[in-house]
Amino acid sequence: MSDLLKKAISLGWGLTIMSKEKVESIVEDLVKRGELAPSESKQLVEKLIDRGAEEQSKFKELVNEQVRSALQGMGLASAKEVEELTRRVAELEIKLAEMQQP
Repeated sequence: MSDLLKKAISLGWGLTIMSKEKVESIVEDLVKRGELAPSESKQLVEKLIDRGAEEQSKFKELVNEQVRSALQGMGLASAKEVEELTRRVAELEIKLAEMQQP
């Protein structure tokens, strides 16, 4: 396996933004240069695409964690908390309306 390919595999971030067509193009180029056997190309493309999907999932989770942490640090309510408060306000409005009836 070429050094270029090893670098590509180790660069998970690059794989997260690389399209399938781009991965196929890079692998095809490796085959043309004789750095990869044609019989290995399909398996490598699948491996790189899978790795990219895994890295993308990890990256999304990391971003979500950072956003949650930042929002908590700012004292902002979550969507779930807002939904619960909205439900409670609606219940209280009904009770208040009932109390105001003669």
